[in-house]
Amino acid sequence: MTSLSPSDKALVPFVSVDQMMKLIHHISVEEMMSGIADYIEADFKRWELFDKTPRVASHSEKGVIELMPTSDGDVYGFKYVNGHPSNTADGLQTVTAFGLLADVASGYPVLLSEMTMLTAMRTAATSALVARVLAPKNARVMAMIGNGSQSEFQSLAMKTIVGIEEIRLFDTDPKAIEKCAVNLQGQGLRVVKCASAEDAMEGAQIITTCTADKQYATILTDNMVGNGVHINAIGGDCPGKTELAPAILHRAEIFVEYPEQTRIEGEIQQLDPDHPVTEFWQVLTGQAAGRRDDKQITLFDSVGFAIEDFSALRYVRDRIADTGLFHPLDLLADPDDPRDLFGMLQRAKG
Repeated sequence: MTSLSPSDKALVPFVSVDQMMKLIHHISVEEMMSGIADYIEADFKRWELFDKTPRVASHSEKGVIELMPTSDGDVYGFKYVNGHPSNTADGLQTVTAFGLLADVASGYPVLLSEMTMLTAMRTAATSALVARVLAPKNARVMAMIGNGSQSEFQSLAMKTIVGIEEIRLFDTDPKAIEKCAVNLQGQGLRVVKCASAEDAMEGAQIITTCTADKQYATILTDNMVGNGVHINAIGGDCPGKTELAPAILHRAEIFVEYPEQTRIEGEIQQLDPDHPVTEFWQVLTGQAAGRRDDKQITLFDSVGFAIEDFSALRYVRDRIADTGLFHPLDLLADPDDPRDLFGMLQRAKG
């Protein structure tokens, strides 16, 4: 008699939000971000093997829903992610996500995972990886402008990967500043709550902007940015949404993930389409220069790219095997005869 129980071929490992949080604590927040950064660096160094395309975006008045696909030829991955800045007023997250890895040879999924928590981890890991390469040597102070969901992750990644010791917080919402300050207590950082963005800049060698308003905005004006700093611009990320005054862009050496996407969504949408930028993977492989001197302003115009999500999912797949922190999800039909899907349906009548 044919068993109606799912076969091994039907089961795909699924990492829930609860299991992702347990995995993060099992490994530790800082060790996991450092590990994800290593995976991102390794994948960026083989950048030319990957399929690359700007993410597929569906925009509305309220926000955006995006699909972010890529493949290295052996493994395919994608992430579903939204960005809805007004969600917090309804008690909802601004960003939610899930992702999948699949075997290219068979097309079968090999991992399905929540990515709301994982995206926060990989975004911070990417920022810190780039800062380790581009920021001034011995940078110890970071201004964190925008203290929402990403701020604590950014702070801890910069501490772990770059060596930041002091975080200077500013947000237009005092409750957000307080939330971030409380969450960072006991994390090995000096935390300074600031009354203005200008105040937060004092002594900072790294400036991270992470705001979510869906509009052209000037979070940083030109006179706020001195020579020699590294700017980590991770907010924005859609057409019509920026954070930096154009004059800053003209003073800075700009580094991006994938120009075709960044010119649509990033800070450089304010510039001419042929304005020179450097792809960060080229710095990692030695094909392009990074920071050249102490007076240079470096700017990472980050919008997030599918390869970073691919790297994070690879990391999770490698780390869950011996933990049991996943559900075997009955996701794929597996009839006894691959050509007899209807027969499988009929036998399920019971």
